[in-house]
Amino acid sequence: MTTPLILYYAPDNASLCVRLALLELQIPFETVLVDRAAKGQLAPAYLALNPNGLIPTLMTPQGPIYETAAILLWLSEQNAVDFLAPRADRAEALAWLFWLSNTLHPTLRMWFYPEKYIAPAVVDTLQATTVTNLAAHFAHLETHAPWLDDHVPSALGCYLAPMVRWAALYGPSQTWFDLSKYPRLRAYVISLETRASAHEACLAEGLGETIFSNPAIPNPPEGSAL
Repeated sequence: MTTPLILYYAPDNASLCVRLALLELQIPFETVLVDRAAKGQLAPAYLALNPNGLIPTLMTPQGPIYETAAILLWLSEQNAVDFLAPRADRAEALAWLFWLSNTLHPTLRMWFYPEKYIAPAVVDTLQATTVTNLAAHFAHLETHAPWLDDHVPSALGCYLAPMVRWAALYGPSQTWFDLSKYPRLRAYVISLETRASAHEACLAEGLGETIFSNPAIPNPPEGSAL
């Protein structure tokens, strides 16, 4: 690609998944901060790119792409098809990509933003159910995801590792999540956080050193994670 891509991002948001993939693939890109503190994701200029009003958006020579899984799939296909999940067949890789997108990620959003899904009077009930579901999702990964044993960078890893980070940091309580309960998952994210791509993302977004395995609240050089 000769034209640099433009990543519309906010620190420690889903754009982190895309940043990691771009860095792993060594694709030149520029960034534009979407100021969440000022609800920049709802500004008319941003909605013209991403009518969902969510982060990230990736501007490409073909136009803007949004939805994290769609961006990761596009990057994999444009640059290195086996980046989707090396050593896994395509059908299996696609199934896991959409499981991350359709199951784990939405459940995390429900945990972080319960008021978007249910009336305030019953938020506690939703949260109790959601945290049970999240624990089941991580146990499912630990048991059934064969690619966790392949400590190589992939689109799946770029999507999953930030979600492991967020599970430990955000939401009404973090006491439910114990990464040590999932030894395969823990070993996998540790292998990813030692890579140059993770280090560069840490510096760009103020994420700390143990970005996935023992995360800290970010201190970004610009913008806000919330």
